[in-house]
Amino acid sequence: MTRKALQDQWLEWGRQCFGCGRENEHGLQIKSYWEGDETVATWQPKPYHVAFPGALCGGVIATLIDCHATNTANAAAYRAEGREIGTDPPIGYVTGSLSVKFLKPTPIDKPVTLRARVKEIKGRKIIVSCSLYSGDTKCATGEITAIKVR
Repeated sequence: MTRKALQDQWLEWGRQCFGCGRENEHGLQIKSYWEGDETVATWQPKPYHVAFPGALCGGVIATLIDCHATNTANAAAYRAEGREIGTDPPIGYVTGSLSVKFLKPTPIDKPVTLRARVKEIKGRKIIVSCSLYSGDTKCATGEITAIKVR
């Protein structure tokens, strides 16, 4: 059985996002998957994602964390209701706040891995923490508060 990425299960309104939209040919097109109680995505930087020689741009890092964590929040909302992603009635969460801490420069010559976990689901808010790794090195961490819009 082939696993489907969270991003490949969304309804049309989420398909154009720069970070995770599968139909945005110029975007990052990350793919996130459940692994137990966390979501994991692996993504390969391109040479044009550079901030300075050899290091990934901080704005790209923030986008990766934002999109991976927001997809985690949306998928967790469906999971909490015992439903498949994309089933009716639709559930939609967007970023209400994002904080990122840059711990070390992130190399662009190898894939990065994102790992996210839901910290809290309360009312219309879901808080998700996310870490970005290059190999075994944690290079950045982030947290989002996702707000329900649908």
